[in-house]
Amino acid sequence: MEPKRYSEALLDLAQQANVTLIGADACEGVSLTTLAVDATLEQALGQLLAGAPCTWRMVAAGTVEISRPAHAESPPLRPPPPVTVSELLVTATKRAQDPRQLAVAVSAIPRSQLEGTGATDLDEAAGQFAGVLATNLGPGRNKLLLRGLSDGAYTGRARSTVATYLDDLPLNYNAPDPDLRLVDVERVEVARGPQGALFGAGSMSGVYRIVAQKPDLRRFGAGARLSGSTTYGGAPSESLDGYLNAPLWGVVGVRLSGYEEIQGGYLDDTNLQRNNVDRTERRGARLMVLAEPAEGWSINLTAAGQHLRSDDTHYTTPGLGLKRADRIAEPHVNDIEFATGTIRKSWGWGELTSSSGFVRHAYSSLYDATAVQDRYTALAKTSAYSEQTHTKMFVQDIYLTSRGARRVQWLAGLYGEYTLVHSPSQLLAQNPNLPNVEVYGDDRRDHVREVAAYGEVSYRLAPRWIVAAGGRLFATRARTISDVVSERFPPRSLDRSANLNGFSPKVSLQYALEGGNLLYASYSEGYRAGGINSGGALPLPAQREIFKPDRLRNLEGGVKLQTPAKRLALNVAAFYDLWTDIQTDQFRASGIPYTTNAGDARILGLEAELAYNLTPDLFVQLDGRLSHARTVNSNPDFSSQLVDGLPGAPAVSGGALVSYQRPLGHDWLLRLTGEANYVGRSRVTFDATFPKMGGYVRTKLLAEISHGKVGVQAYLTNPFNSFSDTFAFGNPFNPALTRQITPQRPRTVGVTLFAAY
Repeated sequence: MEPKRYSEALLDLAQQANVTLIGADACEGVSLTTLAVDATLEQALGQLLAGAPCTWRMVAAGTVEISRPAHAESPPLRPPPPVTVSELLVTATKRAQDPRQLAVAVSAIPRSQLEGTGATDLDEAAGQFAGVLATNLGPGRNKLLLRGLSDGAYTGRARSTVATYLDDLPLNYNAPDPDLRLVDVERVEVARGPQGALFGAGSMSGVYRIVAQKPDLRRFGAGARLSGSTTYGGAPSESLDGYLNAPLWGVVGVRLSGYEEIQGGYLDDTNLQRNNVDRTERRGARLMVLAEPAEGWSINLTAAGQHLRSDDTHYTTPGLGLKRADRIAEPHVNDIEFATGTIRKSWGWGELTSSSGFVRHAYSSLYDATAVQDRYTALAKTSAYSEQTHTKMFVQDIYLTSRGARRVQWLAGLYGEYTLVHSPSQLLAQNPNLPNVEVYGDDRRDHVREVAAYGEVSYRLAPRWIVAAGGRLFATRARTISDVVSERFPPRSLDRSANLNGFSPKVSLQYALEGGNLLYASYSEGYRAGGINSGGALPLPAQREIFKPDRLRNLEGGVKLQTPAKRLALNVAAFYDLWTDIQTDQFRASGIPYTTNAGDARILGLEAELAYNLTPDLFVQLDGRLSHARTVNSNPDFSSQLVDGLPGAPAVSGGALVSYQRPLGHDWLLRLTGEANYVGRSRVTFDATFPKMGGYVRTKLLAEISHGKVGVQAYLTNPFNSFSDTFAFGNPFNPALTRQITPQRPRTVGVTLFAAY
């Protein structure tokens, strides 16, 4: 056989065996070994690495780690490989695969890159992915957007367009992103474009997946990171996170991680005479237990939770700088707890995975509603609007996948989900003698059930050609029960149902070029069920009481290229989307939210990722997205004319990451990193009368000195102290919505200490 680098041969083997591979680049040199066709994974690894300068071990079922022996001479330290060049496998398609061999626009950021850039959550990591944006309403309030496929900047009854996962468990329904801190994770993955065939409703524009670091069954380990920073004109911030890994009895491993963070505020309220009002605290923990009781079996149990609270909102008014004048503080809480159990059984021909999970997600906001209180009562001095959502979600997903390098590959699964959403809202009149008197309330409950059967089959037509087809047959049942009371109007009740049955297809064709490069074309769909509106002192017109299902049809073509030495890699995808009956969350003139269908949109876009190791010590990563959205067939009950574009979705966005490092002697290493992300101009709503927002650059500079797994980082964000409108929204009850802006966090300087063993 022709000589092949060990790293490439290991990747080929991992993909054929359907396992996750960690650290293939640790094995240098070239292999001439021919593997036996019917060998087991263990036999194949032993044959391939016989005489190689590296060893292997199973760190979990289906996960192989490659490492250099402890006595081997360490090679010169180098930067972590970039996301588009890395040998890292992904599981965003429900099986371990090389992203460069998938007919899907998928990217992954490994743990080393997250820690090396100081990215502690999605907001900080988003700029390292092409086509990934997040609104900036505030921590625990943001919506994640992929490819500019935005249904609006607000969060309401419409289901999220991006599915957020921790391992195999979906975390969100119609909630804002839970904003989990990225502590002790193996990697984060983003699959862009509709993923309805495999992941169902809620994955209309893609999937964001956090892959947690699994327990090591053979080695103790621990690590910690301590950070502190100061913000110009604001309060200091601090954080502490760490993990502990303990193997038990050789077949069980336990991993505990936790964190606590305080983000100091930087906005002052002159009316309430409070400084740094927008302080945020976030704390959480995760416990994982992994057991391998017998060959081919693994059981993974996870329990985790996070508490996030912001003392006030993050918007202000033009002309006041970092000050504002409110009558009432506007706190926000976003708490999530979840538990999941995943059982895997592997055979030589396939693998069965069963995941059961429970999610409890509770979030609430309080707004100053004094500006509209006269619609509800004449007895209030000030008024507050309280909205709460308590979601309980039960999920069962079971699927069987083929393994090995057969001509036909397949996947088949069954999915069930039951979601209960209790979302009471109140308008509270406030007087010195009678504080918080309810003058309006909507006690709403939604029961949603979804069952689905899904599958995918791929067939190798010829040595370089693969065609794949799959889909999801689903049935969704939603029931809404609501009781509305009001001081000025008669009470009313509602009990209605909405059903959706359908099929979400996906087909793809791919051609393997020389050197592991790829050309592909695909068609996929995403969908969301419809629902019922209930809120408001007066009911909505009959034509607005319901909102219809919407559907996204995506036609995509892409190319994935890299040079033989893996110094340069380029991923490009062009896509055309037809989005019909776009669901969007909006506000009535009274400030009460409702959901409607805005109309249709046609989106033409191009996205690209480029990674280049100019020298062994200098690495550059670029990403960008261009898109043009045209709205058509506007819903006359919503608006007679829509702005020609999607809200909160700029036509242009992009990012750049540059990393340079050099040895300092005695095994010390200096690393310098610079990161800049551009977000173009857009409007916050479908209404063309609203002013534009965005058109700003986010910048971060970081210097690190390390000795193995011990070191210190110093970082600087917003070095030019830019004041830009990142999000033109804050309070739905403010009649001057067009004058609300959310500025960037002012210049911040910080230091992080880290150690692990």
